[in-house]
Formats: sequence, C-alpha cells, structure tokens
Amino acid sequence: MITFTQSSTDVAEGGGSVSPQDAPLLDAYSQTVVNVAKKVSKSVVQIKVSGKKEPRSRTPNEGQGTGSGFVISSDGFVITNNHVVAGATKISALLQDGRELEAQLIGRDPATDIAVLKIYGDALKAVPFGNSKNLQVGQIAIAIGNPYGFQYTLTAGVISALGRTLRSESGRLIDDVIQTDASLNPGNSGGPLVNSFGEVIGVNTAVILPAQGLCFAVSSNITAQVAGQLIMQGRVRRGYLGIAGQLINLTDRIMQYNQLQTKTGIYIVSVEADGVSYNSEFRPGDIIVGFEGKPVGSVDDLHKLLTETTIGQRSEVTILRNNLAKKISVIPGELK
Repeated sequence: MITFTQSSTDVAEGGGSVSPQDAPLLDAYSQTVVNVAKKVSKSVVQIKVSGKKEPRSRTPNEGQGTGSGFVISSDGFVITNNHVVAGATKISALLQDGRELEAQLIGRDPATDIAVLKIYGDALKAVPFGNSKNLQVGQIAIAIGNPYGFQYTLTAGVISALGRTLRSESGRLIDDVIQTDASLNPGNSGGPLVNSFGEVIGVNTAVILPAQGLCFAVSSNITAQVAGQLIMQGRVRRGYLGIAGQLINLTDRIMQYNQLQTKTGIYIVSVEADGVSYNSEFRPGDIIVGFEGKPVGSVDDLHKLLTETTIGQRSEVTILRNNLAKKISVIPGELK
C-alpha cells in the first residue's frame, strides 16, 4: 500500500501552493490571534440581566438576557453596551474562572450605547485601551464575546472602514464608528474589539443582520471619554437649546446672498419657553445655519457642537430670519 503525505507548506486550502517563505507568515498570524486570546479572555465577562422591561410594557418580565463586557480596571469597572443593561433590575457578571458577581450600574449613555458597571472581586484582570486614532483599514481586528450565550468566543478579521456614523437608540449619531468583518452575533454586544497587541480599539455594538461582514464598534477613544464621565459623574453632560426643529433645504439664491457654507439648515418649529436654557431670542420659523462660527446643516451637526463646555456659556448662533442672516445669543442648558 502506498500512502501520500503533504505538509501545510505544500498545499493550501483549495489546492493552491504555499511557498516556504509564506508559511511562517501564516503561522505568525495564528500565533498573534492565540496570544491575544490568552491575554484578553480573562478580562471579558458575560453580562447577565433580568427583569428588563419589554418595549411598550410598563412591567418587567422574568426573562433573562445576556451580553458581553470587559474589565477596564483592577478595582472592578466594567464596560458594556447601554442596550444590554437598559431597564434591567438585576445585573451580574460571569467571569472566565466561573465566578458570578453582582454588578452595580454606575452610569449609561444611550447616545453612544456605552454603559459602565462595577463588580467587586479579587484578582480582576483589566484590559488596556489602544488609541483608535492610529487605526488603519486592513489591520487585524479581533472580537471576543459571548454570542448566543457561548462564553469567550473569538472571531478575527480586519478593519473594513473607519469614521462611520451609526444612529443610536436615543436618535443621536454615534461618531467615529469602526466597521469590521470580524463576525458579531447576539450576545457579542458590549464585548471588546482588540488589536494585535491585545489593546481595546472598540466596543462591539451592532451588526446589520441581512448583510455579511458589516459589523460595527464604538471607537476606544470615544468609549474612554464617555466611560470617564460616567465613572466621575454618572452621566454624560450635553448642551440643550430647548427647541424643536427639522431639516430644511436652502435655495441657491439664499445661500449665495448670505454666503452660507451649507445647503441645509434647521427650521425651528417651536421654542420651549422658560426652559433650562436662555433661548428667548429664537423665533419659530428661524433657520439655524451656524453655531459659534461653525456651519450647521442638520440637527446632528448641532448635537456635535452642543458639548459639555457649552453648558451655561453664552454662545453665538447664526440664523436666517426672513431669508437674511442674523446673529443671536443663546445660553445652552444641560440636557437631562
């Protein structure tokens, strides 16, 4: 009887040849993923929630839900998604070593889908943040989580795109979203997306179900900023003008006459009287086209500019009134 053997350096999947020079590269990729799994997996926790209210229901149900999270400090701060824990009456975290610890909700931010929990236990291993500004399309992206309740499942892929935007449940846009083809499934939400050094570069948050390989993560820089505010203040502070508005297109004539940089603006439908902000100079029918010298073409543009630093500070708003540009003053309040 004659037997034939082939090494991995001779034949690749599908019958293609792999040169001896390429074989170490393939092995290096595998080793990178293995090392990241060993380094990060102990920091990943399974989030268990119960008593969540169903949509359109005023009473909690007895069912349970699961998600993922990861430890960011040795004293037990854990990051997950807002939608994983929103409305829950009981939250716990299951560690890789089998311990299940009660989790306290420190704060959550629906606008970025980030939440921070606190667990109390010994020998908690934290995972560090990487700088998402240094990311490049094509680099390795590794997602670790608990899809469908299976603990510590790892998927690997690449960063497909950077600088995406994603609409959160609150209606605001999440900026600086990372797109990856590392597979995400229900239960992966809140888990870390890490680079080849085992640093967190994003928080897995969403997947487009009908599509293949369209998965999204909130960048590590935004996550770190939001988490810091949630830990210190229990919330993220944002400015508020007390108006209701909608997008409106501007004519070429209006744009040219007023030397505007945007083709659209925010048409003010109503103004909240006696609100938390000074906004009495607004009139229904005004069109907002600028804030503090920066062009405003949509409600999303305005949201980006109404940061914590604008709260209680007099700001200049450029409006169109009777099709003529005019500058007025406002003092944003704090969005509750």
